[in-house]
Amino acid sequence: MLSFNHVDFQYSNQPVFNDLNLQVSQGEFVFLIGKSGVGKTTLLKMIYMDLFPDSGDVQVGDYSSESIRNKDLPFLRRNIGVVFQDFQLLQDRNVYDNLAFVLQVTGIPKKQIKRKILNALSDVGLAHKQNNMPHQLSGGEKQRVAIARAIINDPFLVLADEPTGNLDPETTEEILTILRKINSRGTSMIFATHNYEIVRRIDAKIIRLEGGRAVKVLIKKKGEQD
Repeated sequence: MLSFNHVDFQYSNQPVFNDLNLQVSQGEFVFLIGKSGVGKTTLLKMIYMDLFPDSGDVQVGDYSSESIRNKDLPFLRRNIGVVFQDFQLLQDRNVYDNLAFVLQVTGIPKKQIKRKILNALSDVGLAHKQNNMPHQLSGGEKQRVAIARAIINDPFLVLADEPTGNLDPETTEEILTILRKINSRGTSMIFATHNYEIVRRIDAKIIRLEGGRAVKVLIKKKGEQD
């Protein structure tokens, strides 16, 4: 479903990735960990091909970074949901219209828009907030709207870039529960974080970025003995 094959990348002659290799299978839940500045966001941007390798190849479904055409990028990105730490909601429209905007730009027929929006909001427990403006929502509610936006086109992959970085522990737990529910339906999930306490709560594949490469790691879960 997703692979990085011998990927090199640098910003302004500053190396980020050096012969990076990584594979994610359909339906996997993957934690992407590492110190701030190690390249987690860069890696996610390469998946939806906002950035391209200097050498090597990123394969996402049927698309390759070596051969994808500009006209195909919207089709790739339509199949990838992205959840950001800072929500990135449109402040001048309500929850319903934030989600409708995503569908309108992809040409979804009007009669399907309402159904898709209500289904996505129901998935995150916010159908009753569809008429609220972003400033009327808590941080956790804003992130749940962002998750609804990410899944509204039924993507095969969701990328979550520090989605709980600004949230309290109780709300973080709610967001994790929602993302796990989405993953349980077969949607692949890549969750970038530097919070190891989150990682220890869930049985999932864990990949650490360090030294420009990806390393699969095992972190002892809460309650496990040496």
